[in-house]
Amino acid sequence: MEITFPAFLVSILFFFLLWKFNRLFIKSSKRTDNPRKPPGPWKIPLIGSMHHLAGSLPHLALRDMAKKFGPIMHLQMGEISTVIISAAQEAKQVLKVHDIAFADRPELLASKILGYNNLDIAFSPYGDYWKQMRKICLLELLSPKSVRSFGSLREDEASKVIRSIKSSSNSPVNVTEKVFSFTNGVVCRAAFGRSFGHQDVLIPLINEAILAGGGFDIADLFPSLKFLHSLSGLKPKLLKLHHEIGQLLENIINEHKEKQTSNLVDSQSAEEDLVDVLLRLKERGDFNISTDSIKAVIWDVFAAGTETSAATLDYAMAELIRNPSVMEKAQAGLRQVLEGKETVQETDLKELNYLKAVIKETLRLHPPLPLILPRECREACKIAGYDIPIKTKVMINAWAIHRDPEVWPNPEKFKPERFLDSGIDSIGSNFEYIPFGGGRRICPGISFGSAGVELLLAKLLYHFDWSLPNGTAGPQMPDMTEILGATCRYECHNANSSSILVR
Repeated sequence: MEITFPAFLVSILFFFLLWKFNRLFIKSSKRTDNPRKPPGPWKIPLIGSMHHLAGSLPHLALRDMAKKFGPIMHLQMGEISTVIISAAQEAKQVLKVHDIAFADRPELLASKILGYNNLDIAFSPYGDYWKQMRKICLLELLSPKSVRSFGSLREDEASKVIRSIKSSSNSPVNVTEKVFSFTNGVVCRAAFGRSFGHQDVLIPLINEAILAGGGFDIADLFPSLKFLHSLSGLKPKLLKLHHEIGQLLENIINEHKEKQTSNLVDSQSAEEDLVDVLLRLKERGDFNISTDSIKAVIWDVFAAGTETSAATLDYAMAELIRNPSVMEKAQAGLRQVLEGKETVQETDLKELNYLKAVIKETLRLHPPLPLILPRECREACKIAGYDIPIKTKVMINAWAIHRDPEVWPNPEKFKPERFLDSGIDSIGSNFEYIPFGGGRRICPGISFGSAGVELLLAKLLYHFDWSLPNGTAGPQMPDMTEILGATCRYECHNANSSSILVR
């Protein structure tokens, strides 16, 4: 994703912004305090440090800057004072030592609109409401028991993919399409039930909203200039998507209410979907849940549960194709453990240590969010001796941390063996490895997403042998360049790169 500042906005706003920044400069020069800011690149009027990110993916540009300025650096992004963390020790300070101080989220246009004024879990402000919704998520929606209860639908959706591939008769398979079909199917059925019939309408809208919401809006960097939200064109697009998705979700919620009223659904049964659970809690009155809260949580489940899992599966298959010896080792381990079983079941996954290492290594090299969701400082504190004032935006470059040669020998190499017997997990305990963030605002859906990723990848490797259509393998193929939307994915520059031959 390139960061650009449209020429027409520059011409309209140049003198106004120059005047405003001049006032801010005069005001700041009169302050008596002298906080010690982290080092950072030089700034220019109007945009601060933004020009240093132009023409490159942000996580790459920030990693290169960190090599010069260090693991903690300051960038002035328009009006937003921003601190970038690029090393494990400093990440620990943010995610553990000063976790409460950095427990807030900055307000962004996309999250506010799509999350029903930040009623979702990911971007709601730190406080009683967030604590309540996270408790619901951990104890009801995505508890270990709930994740296990969705096992049969994961099996159904994975089996659909396997049957579809088997019917291809040695034709190239577009893996990206297959993994998205799987993750969308799992999330839809978990959220809305086995008989959900609106998938063909809802999923394209959700995907469009995720892509739009994951993009960059210049107006977020100039919050005092409210009119920029309309000039950029993003706000009307988000409002339209919000309305269309909201209408569909309203209809789905009403359908669930009618079923419960007609006693067609036992609210305590093992067949409860996520909407059933939220409606039950709302009816019981233990939690203050509104209809908009339900919509916001469902939005979170889709935004976090489809794109990230699909990206991980996509990258895993791409890396295995690029590293055929790793694929052979993973398949040999699978087939040895299963000893001729008809298929892989979830109960088999606990024995597949090398497969789990493959997934961990995929997440190390390709974290779905290279810059994990931003934090906002709510209490002034110090990190590595530098002052971090209230309202500072803090971003942690997980991509850079995962490729730190001081921590990871030969960091660019895809080597799952580095995770065998290492004790490193994905739940934020090890700050050199934070694919899902860390601290109290770590992603609450790790178990839900991981279960599906492990099952489908195991089935793909167990049932089929894979190669590129032209027979080429090795690190040159597939030819991929990263692109950034809601998550970091790769863009295929070779027509065959998104398709793999299956035998």
